[in-house]
Amino acid sequence: MASDQPSFFTQITARSQSINSLLCVGLDPHRIELSTSPDADEQTLCTAAYQFCTRIIDATHPHCVCYKPNAAFFESLGHAGNETLRRVVDYIHERCPGVPVLLDVKRGDIGSTAQAYAEACYDGLEGEGVTLSPLMGWDSVEPFVTGKYSNKGAFILCKTSNPGSNDLLALPLQQQTTLFEKIATLANEWSQRAESATPSTGNNDPPRLGLVVGATDPQALSMARKAAGPKIWILAPGVGAQGGDLDAACLAGLNEDGTGMLIPVSRGISRANDPGEEARKLKEGINEARKTVLKKRLKCKKSDGDVMIAPYQKEFIEFSLKENVLRFGSFVLKSGRTSPYFFNAGLFSSGSALHKLGKAYAASIMASDQFQDGKVAFDIVFGPAYKGISLGALVCAALYSDFGVESGFAYNRKEAKDHGEGGILVGASIVEKRVLIVDDVITAGTAIRESFDLLKHHNATPVGVSIALDRAEKRSLDDPLSAVQAVARDLEIPVVSIVALPQLQEFLRESPDYDDELLKQVSEYRCQYGV
Repeated sequence: MASDQPSFFTQITARSQSINSLLCVGLDPHRIELSTSPDADEQTLCTAAYQFCTRIIDATHPHCVCYKPNAAFFESLGHAGNETLRRVVDYIHERCPGVPVLLDVKRGDIGSTAQAYAEACYDGLEGEGVTLSPLMGWDSVEPFVTGKYSNKGAFILCKTSNPGSNDLLALPLQQQTTLFEKIATLANEWSQRAESATPSTGNNDPPRLGLVVGATDPQALSMARKAAGPKIWILAPGVGAQGGDLDAACLAGLNEDGTGMLIPVSRGISRANDPGEEARKLKEGINEARKTVLKKRLKCKKSDGDVMIAPYQKEFIEFSLKENVLRFGSFVLKSGRTSPYFFNAGLFSSGSALHKLGKAYAASIMASDQFQDGKVAFDIVFGPAYKGISLGALVCAALYSDFGVESGFAYNRKEAKDHGEGGILVGASIVEKRVLIVDDVITAGTAIRESFDLLKHHNATPVGVSIALDRAEKRSLDDPLSAVQAVARDLEIPVVSIVALPQLQEFLRESPDYDDELLKQVSEYRCQYGV
């Protein structure tokens, strides 16, 4: 029967998001670090180990997604070592509610032995997750993630950080793949078997199994990520003392959302003069690496000709179609033109759609010249009344959640208030601030020009405009400029769009879901009216 408690990987995901971190703190009480005499008795060693761990926990919990005590170092303390480990786990639960414990035990056996190991880890030590060796197959993993332990989770050894891992884990298989790639695929297959054996009580729970893949081998890490897919969490040891390159590891192992990977660090924190400060620096360093990776991935891939499509643009088009915001057919526009497509941003009207919309805006901004040299070119996101108000709020939130960019948010009223705070502007002060204007589309450019004048009147500096769709059409057959180009020229500020007509055309060319006739219609429309 499934437990009502959140699953291990649900807790990992929630904790990672809540503190914006991918740092896992290892608790490895090496005797050499316990500052005890060589002839210290068991009780003295256990007391020193407990104090060693609690000191690290107290200092690092604001930055830590989960703690990973290594059972071997506790077992080496003597008979009371296991009880000391239990005391450390209890301390984590009391001191840091919501922070799961990953027991680094690397168990691997079958039948009643595996069941006994699971009981020891979960009932005896009360951990939420474990590390396991998968080499004895599914029946060595099953007891740890099914039945009454269906809310638990396990990282299975896939391609570890030690050089000797190549002796077995890198061996080629007949399927023209390696053993570790096969293990990576099994994380999904076995998670599905676990779900079938004991269905989850939550909706869309993550897979119950993750992978241990060393950060010291970015190529293997990339191959494992590809084989496992984006939903599997990867524990990537080796950064720091073992020489793993953080930037290379993040580029290889992060999923498409810039998450799905934990970086465990033990000695780099425990041996620091200030473990809390070191944990903070590590967390921020990981986040900087994440930003760099996302920036690289946002760069467009080459398509036919000079048209480029970034992953966020493809995703935006796909969910716009799903929400009926974007439709194909025959539509008579206000201009009198008959267009083969129609875009109505007002139909982004659900929580999930608005969430994705904000992410797409943020991605387009961060892929543009509004983000250079690690900094954004604006201080305030401004949403013109009325449509721009909600859009500006979404964009401001998405910039922070996805990229860690903190900006102010402001908007205007159509009519000034003569009571309360009064005035026509609401939100963050725009005085002497650089302002990015957000809207859905630019048709004639009237709203943007009015916003530009309003901002200048209040001693702000408009530095750009962000929109969802640039139709990239001439204003008339006699005017070679589009409305967007005219705004950029007249106001001398850049306009950033999530997608434009050329990307839409290229999407149709690449997609198997639309026939050549529709592509022909869009191409002809662009040829006739496009800039």
